[in-house]
Amino acid sequence: MSRLHRRDFLRLAGSSAALAALPQCIRDALAIPANNRTGTIMDVEHVVILMQENRSFDHYFGTMAGVRGFGDRITVPQPDGRSVWAQRYVSDGSERVILPYHLDSSAGNAQRVDGTPHSWENAQPAWNNGRFGDWPTYKQPQSMGYYTRNEVDFQFALAEAFTVCDAYHCAFHGGTNTNRLFHWTGTNDPTGDGNGPAINNQWDSLDASSAGYLWTTYPERLQAAGVRWKLYQNLPDNFTDNPLAGFQQYRRANEQAGNNADGSPYPAYRDADDAGNPLYKGVANTMPRGNILNPDMLADFADDIRAGKLPQVSWIVAPATYSEHPGPSSPVQGAWYIQEVIKALTADPEVWSRTVLLVNFDENDGFFDHVPPPCAPSLNDDGSMAGKASVDTDSERYSGSAFHGGVFGPGPRVPMYAVSPWSRGGWVCSQTYDHTSVLRFLEARFGVVEPNISAWRRMVCGDLMQAFNFVNPNDETPPTLPERSKLEADAIRYSQGAQNQVPVPDEDTQQPPQQAAGVRPSRALAYELHATAQADGDRVRILFANSGEAGAVFHVYDRLHLERNPRRYGVAAGERIEDDWSLTADGGRYDLWVLGPNGWHRHFRGDASQLDERHTAQPEVRVCYVPTAAALSLQLINRGSQACRFVVTDTAYGSGGPWVYAVAAGSSIEPLWSLSMQGNWYDLDIRLDGDDPSGFYRRCAGRVETGLPSVSDPAMGGSPTSR
Repeated sequence: MSRLHRRDFLRLAGSSAALAALPQCIRDALAIPANNRTGTIMDVEHVVILMQENRSFDHYFGTMAGVRGFGDRITVPQPDGRSVWAQRYVSDGSERVILPYHLDSSAGNAQRVDGTPHSWENAQPAWNNGRFGDWPTYKQPQSMGYYTRNEVDFQFALAEAFTVCDAYHCAFHGGTNTNRLFHWTGTNDPTGDGNGPAINNQWDSLDASSAGYLWTTYPERLQAAGVRWKLYQNLPDNFTDNPLAGFQQYRRANEQAGNNADGSPYPAYRDADDAGNPLYKGVANTMPRGNILNPDMLADFADDIRAGKLPQVSWIVAPATYSEHPGPSSPVQGAWYIQEVIKALTADPEVWSRTVLLVNFDENDGFFDHVPPPCAPSLNDDGSMAGKASVDTDSERYSGSAFHGGVFGPGPRVPMYAVSPWSRGGWVCSQTYDHTSVLRFLEARFGVVEPNISAWRRMVCGDLMQAFNFVNPNDETPPTLPERSKLEADAIRYSQGAQNQVPVPDEDTQQPPQQAAGVRPSRALAYELHATAQADGDRVRILFANSGEAGAVFHVYDRLHLERNPRRYGVAAGERIEDDWSLTADGGRYDLWVLGPNGWHRHFRGDASQLDERHTAQPEVRVCYVPTAAALSLQLINRGSQACRFVVTDTAYGSGGPWVYAVAAGSSIEPLWSLSMQGNWYDLDIRLDGDDPSGFYRRCAGRVETGLPSVSDPAMGGSPTSR
């Protein structure tokens, strides 16, 4: 790739043909400036949250330019030299490999692909403690299907107009209700004190108050703090997607309103119902006109906006047909519903100028995503942790019998759009988030703390603040920019009803997916991560350090022993952790593959048994950052008694080289790489020149964070590879 100035990257990011003609509702939203009275999050007066159903990030956006999709070059290693994209499918005694394949609407019924298994019992073996090798075996072959812009054009347009978060994970390895419990309450009650832990779809609809969950929900905390809130739903058709219905306190509120245990006869909610029964608005029929036959399904929500009654915090629960859930819904119908939410909000420009709309997905169904979730360390067979953490992790593991000790989450990535006047411009934000991040965003705005969120989630998952520009949002130039009716959306889905679903390709004809080349403007992140190795004859030690402002997870795969659990290290900001790998059984050889957020990577390989009198150079490499200069410094160290020569190669960004550096015995040098002309990204191989019996090899990749916006990885695109 030729070297380009950052302004060229930004120009390319805004020149996509997809930005030329956005749906009218998106253009209307882009045209309204933000309320910028204080230049802080306090300018946000309304937060509206729409959680949709059952799609993974790769499934929707693996082909989109400038996000961590199918062009990711550094991924989870697999046995036998397979890449993470080549997933094993074992069924009825036969075995094959399935690559991600296009759910092509011209080849069949792409809009109505069958759903896949998505419960705790099949999510645990599919994730496999982070190994990710047999996904379709547990999630069915169609779990490897993905869409392109042609099938999800509105979703692409929304992401390319506002901000998409490409490191947003669902909260739990499993299904709908548990993920929504994390989203509304910050927990699934791991200790069982509140009738948990919840691991499956239990108590997910209204019933008698004699049963149900007991812990405190976030709407209750808002109520106690005097923050106005409301949950918008059509109660007869909420697809059991309102987790508040499973709590005894909300069931009592329903009974107090005089309804049957299931909420029938579903009376229309009235503002007067709030007096003396404030939790009722969490389970009431607040959108009685939200029947799927009504073209104006969001009329009650829109009426509140027009009347100046939009609460400070609103949750919207879509009906089944427009939830985007595979089967009862489809991407095109979910897109129509999101479109209508945006149209209702932008109908009053003053309201929209003060509103953040967050659109996310409760879980991935079973659809494949390749990025390892930032889970707490798994347990080995002997009960020891496969890794270490700066905080206690006991609350992140299941104490029951089904996959006892299994880590709850976070789970696979799901789509997340930050849609607001403070997030215009086609940005990607790659900070690590999960569903508890939405609650933390509400914490940041309204000061109402959710104590249910575990220390692990608070350490490794952000608060969404990085996805927004609250300082000078109206100074950012929106990109130069097919609205669809409900009838058209329904027609597209039903018109494919007579077609067969898109078949899984034969193994000998399947082709790897293609991610579009190009970059997107990328928000500044809070990461500054380090990993340095030191090997001797019988062990290698890695020091993990975090000098940034956000906690992070380091995933370590032993490529000589991929059957072992990957180790994970959760390192808080300002802290460090170190650990050893015994090399005795491998005769001194080691091959450790380390993954971190936003493409951060270190690879340590060699043969420590050769670092003795037969090979008296003692090489090592430390990576240092120079944020003020958007530069990288490599400290090339030789602790031995003989000089050596390091060879450094840029493997991705075409910046020249290779460079050869002679380092005398007992000394070190620190060459500097300026990265400003490649978006602050780097990917460097470091070896020893000449005959090197130790096989010394180091690789470092990532982006230097300067505190300023940059661009997504310019080397990411094309067909998937894994080195």
